[in-house]
Amino acid sequence: MAAKIKKGDKVVVIAGRDKGRTGEVTLVLPKEGKAVVQGVNMVKRHQKQTQTSEGGIISKEAPIQISNVAFADPKDGQPTRVGFKILDDGRKVRVAKRSGEMIDG
Repeated sequence: MAAKIKKGDKVVVIAGRDKGRTGEVTLVLPKEGKAVVQGVNMVKRHQKQTQTSEGGIISKEAPIQISNVAFADPKDGQPTRVGFKILDDGRKVRVAKRSGEMIDG
């Protein structure tokens, strides 16, 4: 099955403490069913000082369940489901169900 959410997609959080926030997917973990979204699900981590990085408490993004994010419609930014369409030249592209807009390709 082709992935419905990929790296670089704009998504809207539809459940959890960050509900309503939008961001770009920076990493997808398909085996765990999770994705890391920029600026969403921020957690504080204590980091030991190394030669390259400063020590202290840092904020970073934690993975969020893919079921809790929805693709943002390219037309109006509202959450939408993703479908697939096979074009005349044989390519399979993702399509926003809400507006019918083509996502990639």
